[in-house]
Amino acid sequence: MSQPKRVALLGATGSIGKSTLEVIRAHPGRFEISALTAWSRSDELFALCCEFAPAIAVVGPAVDAGALQSRLRERALSTRVLQGAQGLNEAAGWACDLVVAAIVGAAGLEPTLAAIRAGKQVLLANKEALVCGGRFFMAEVQAHGAQLLPVDSEHNAIFQCLEGQHRGAVSRLILTASGGPFLRTPSDQLARITPAQACAHPNWVMGAKISVDSATMMNKGLEVIEARWLFDCPVDKIEVVIHPQSIVHSLVAYRDGTTLAQLSHPDMRVPIAHALLYPERGASGVAALDLARQPALTFEQPNLQRFPCLRLALDAARHEGDYPLFLNAANEISVAAFLKRQLAFTDIHRVNAETMAQARGREPGSLDDVLELDTTARRIAAGLVEQISC
Repeated sequence: MSQPKRVALLGATGSIGKSTLEVIRAHPGRFEISALTAWSRSDELFALCCEFAPAIAVVGPAVDAGALQSRLRERALSTRVLQGAQGLNEAAGWACDLVVAAIVGAAGLEPTLAAIRAGKQVLLANKEALVCGGRFFMAEVQAHGAQLLPVDSEHNAIFQCLEGQHRGAVSRLILTASGGPFLRTPSDQLARITPAQACAHPNWVMGAKISVDSATMMNKGLEVIEARWLFDCPVDKIEVVIHPQSIVHSLVAYRDGTTLAQLSHPDMRVPIAHALLYPERGASGVAALDLARQPALTFEQPNLQRFPCLRLALDAARHEGDYPLFLNAANEISVAAFLKRQLAFTDIHRVNAETMAQARGREPGSLDDVLELDTTARRIAAGLVEQISC
């Protein structure tokens, strides 16, 4: 039997992290957890350390790190507890075969870059890395011999549909979107949408932030930007179609008229299992489709008037430079404010648009550039939230 793959899981207590661990549990002996991170959920991280005994565990606050280390010693576990951003970077570059980059938002940028610079196989669930600095990050991937395997269901689907095909024969990449919970909601009701309604996705079980992004379709716009860099594809060859059933996860159209699609139940364990076991295939814990029992599969063009955040993201994708970065930073601020009931649902787009309008097309050439521009955009967006919520 071959040696188990050593896994560093960044963001172990989030939705992607939990699904990753479910797949790993389904393959005893195939994987060894070398590092686990959880910024603030130290109790959950403690339980996972007791189960998997990683060499490294990382939390955010120093007080949590000290308490966690004491608890692990009481259990006679040798896990070394690290703290903060430096701890995340060390975990990402630790002695492992692959890194699952599942930290949500801009907080995942630095550890994802650390994994890339360590030449790791990176299972990318943090789309912000390519949204905020796609040209820079992809140059680092090439320079350090790292490999990116997409975990997002749409990008993983495209990855599967491209494998073994000649890239020059590609006509279009087609990203599918469910349309979220408000696909048919009358427009005059959108301003009264509550956080609970926005987080009630009809098909997927996800975290609050990504659920809101799905409801505004910002998530799909950010995925277009990610796909542009991940697959080295011009934006004008990437399309979005609404597919409410979430069975077809994305498609690739070829010049000969062929279109390849990847289908599965809407469960993140499917793309995670594909990436973890790549290039092999193995059980994900998700049942195969029974096509005879599936409801009709439908597709439609997105209404950019109903989903102005998608239109905004497509504009950012065409401009490149710091436009996607400003948009992403503003969206993190505006969605957080909406979840705290400081903004109306329809104000998310307003904050995002007014913040992005202050981008200047600057191309970040380093992580410091990315972080500096991100800080500027967040400051602008936070000021707009304060104005609107007063």
